[in-house]
Amino acid sequence: MTGCIVGWAHTPFGRLEAESVESLIVRVATDAIADAGIAPADVDEIVLGHFNAGFSAQDFTASLVLQASPDLRFKRATRVENACATGSAAVHQGLRALEAKAARIVLVVGVEQMTTTPGPEIGKNLLKASYVKDEANTEGGFAGVFGKIANAYFQKYGDQSDALAMIAAKNHKNGVGNPYAQLRKDLGYEFCRHESEKNPFVAGPLKRTDCSLVSDGAAAVVLADVETALQMKKAVAFRAAAHVQDFLPMAKRDILKFEGCTQAWARALAQAGLALTDLSFVETHDCFTVAELIEYEAMGLTPEGQGARAIAEGWTQKDGKLPVNPSGGLKAKGHPIGATGVSMHALTAMQLCGAAGDIQVRDARLGGIFNMGGAAVANYVSVLERIK
Repeated sequence: MTGCIVGWAHTPFGRLEAESVESLIVRVATDAIADAGIAPADVDEIVLGHFNAGFSAQDFTASLVLQASPDLRFKRATRVENACATGSAAVHQGLRALEAKAARIVLVVGVEQMTTTPGPEIGKNLLKASYVKDEANTEGGFAGVFGKIANAYFQKYGDQSDALAMIAAKNHKNGVGNPYAQLRKDLGYEFCRHESEKNPFVAGPLKRTDCSLVSDGAAAVVLADVETALQMKKAVAFRAAAHVQDFLPMAKRDILKFEGCTQAWARALAQAGLALTDLSFVETHDCFTVAELIEYEAMGLTPEGQGARAIAEGWTQKDGKLPVNPSGGLKAKGHPIGATGVSMHALTAMQLCGAAGDIQVRDARLGGIFNMGGAAVANYVSVLERIK
């Protein structure tokens, strides 16, 4: 236990036309510092998660966090990037500063503004998180990558359209109660299951309701070492933080196994001295519904090829034995790349402090997070527990 979350902030996710990358950063940095009950001068280090990849004309964005207060000037500030796991990469980088005793308090911000980019460019930018040498021409962009994964899964284990629709319906139902979610609408199983003019096929067997949304947004957390955190008004500790990186080319891996996800979960649970069944809930990376399905298997909830059982039998519903994505997940909440992992940590901390409002999981004591970059290339797992 090397660090704690002691404050957080979160913008709504969606099409935020009145905002910029800078304004989003400043907003959550200011609010997270205030929520932690500290002064900007108390921050020792800043880590910014910002994927960019062409979404913003302004690159080199770490110093934009300093715009939140003159007292942040001359603090160490670094931008990190690890595709769709950029936010968790920033959080884990902050933890390392605490562990090395190079800082007592670290401000972590995650941000992305995607909706100002023209549609065709969005697909090109996202495909930069694939192995460009072999995969850059994938039709349908990153949806096409996961469409191929879904096709391969269906060929091996049978048609999983029912399970994917159940996952989409679950996450949209959960997202209704999330004030930060981009799409707060209970779409229902029937709408998610059937192709229609409003729910067309996008790539392979994946329909629009199987794909996360293009989003703008930001989130921030303030991290403190345990000794410092225990003197503050709230403290959510990291029981574990594991990061596993896998090969980038899909051709070098069995893409249906998400082995990096499996390894990250195994390492984190061992580090925490816990079993998966000890967790109160999990926030997992449902960039596409097929990803959540395979993640059920990779985290050890079901054997390989049997992920559908977890959703069909209600295990992952908000009132099930292991609620998954009570926030609505990326599917309902939206997926501003650099902000996603920080959002997962902020929302998990809210759950553990009983401050999650309408998405609150009853008696939440231990929360698990899985955030991935690319197709299970960058794999981050955190296990959180409130200690104050």
